[in-house]
Amino acid sequence: MDEREKQIGEEYEEALEYLVSLTKFGMNFGLNRIKGLLKRLGNPEQNLRVIHVGGTNGKGSTTAMIAEILRASGYKVGVFTSPHLHDYRERIVINGQMIAKERLTSLVGRLRPHLEELVAGGIEHPTEFEVSTAMALLYFAEERVHFAVIEVGLGGEIDSTNVVLPLVSVITNVGLDHMDYLGSTLAEIAQVKAGIIKPNSVAVTASDRPEVLEVLRARAREAGVHLWQVGEDVRFEGRWSGELEQEFDLIGIHGSYPKLRLSLAGRHQLENAATAVTVCEILQSEYGAAIPRKAIYEALRKVQWPGRLELISLRPKVLLDGAHNVDGASVLAEALPRYKRSRLVLCLGMLADKEREKVVDMLVPLADEVIITKPDSPRAGDWEALAEIARKHGRPVECIEDPREAALAGLARLGAEDMLCVTGSLYMLADARAALLNETSFRGGFNPR
Repeated sequence: MDEREKQIGEEYEEALEYLVSLTKFGMNFGLNRIKGLLKRLGNPEQNLRVIHVGGTNGKGSTTAMIAEILRASGYKVGVFTSPHLHDYRERIVINGQMIAKERLTSLVGRLRPHLEELVAGGIEHPTEFEVSTAMALLYFAEERVHFAVIEVGLGGEIDSTNVVLPLVSVITNVGLDHMDYLGSTLAEIAQVKAGIIKPNSVAVTASDRPEVLEVLRARAREAGVHLWQVGEDVRFEGRWSGELEQEFDLIGIHGSYPKLRLSLAGRHQLENAATAVTVCEILQSEYGAAIPRKAIYEALRKVQWPGRLELISLRPKVLLDGAHNVDGASVLAEALPRYKRSRLVLCLGMLADKEREKVVDMLVPLADEVIITKPDSPRAGDWEALAEIARKHGRPVECIEDPREAALAGLARLGAEDMLCVTGSLYMLADARAALLNETSFRGGFNPR
């Protein structure tokens, strides 16, 4: 490493340390701070053609598919997602390339004086997520992306990404999650998530829950926009599914797409794919985007979204899935029986503010033994209490605090025909995934896809 590379690395680490330090401001909802910051930056969000993607589950996968289709169509596409798995820069990507270290360092340096002036002017300090949102919007505007696909952080109405004026607003689905912040019923949560539906746009949802649809339709009427429903206006049907990919037929709002091949597993991903194609059909019909049919086929065949029903080894099988809430656990419980194996070792780590007992009741009965671990988050709480819940199902349960050690311990217990499933909080999954991919003795079974 030459001196310049060393300097870039050191400056980047300093910038990253500053960003991480902003987590001390916690989750502080409202748009005043982010609006104040963006105004100082020249309101870059107003120069972006945005697809805004929210929902309880599936928003990350749907974001990835929309971006991949647009990219395959020849567009320059910015993508903002959170949280990251291994590298903070995964949150801010253009055409599959993470933001360069030097650029992130530069953006942090440009934003810091504005943050200090905002606070000096009597405004609360923007949160880490607000700062990263502003960075992404500024970066995408300066790089003149054709489209920016922006994933909602939490909720919708009060999320810092809700400063954008979208071409299309997407609400994948609405489930019971983050109830401390969003509400205790589906209707209350839907009301918050519906806040991303704005005038002069088009809305899409894949939700099929009546109480949710009632709220979304009311918001769409109020905003004067059309709401397309995947599963009603758009139909899809699986043809076959394997452990690494699946094929399905889709009847969209403007065309039919037989034998679409998707490189992501799980029936829920068919719904996400149908949602992504619907968004792209709207961009084509309503906004004149040129999206060839072959781009849709090509993009779905190659799209990847790590940590979501990700099978990284075939023999023995090792499956990674960020099933961090009840709906996610339900999807995983439905998928697990489809993987052929002799024994199943379940490695599970969840945050204390999730409905942990319901998740355990869904997943632990499918396992032969269980390893409980601790997510690297202040919200992990009494992580070992999860073990007591799991033991009620009569399975052997062990607690291993470090997620890396827990994942490797699970791997060590596998025979060639067995399976390890690592699931729960993404804060835990990232560490476990890194350990498994770096395990040299494991490389013979590694699935490079």
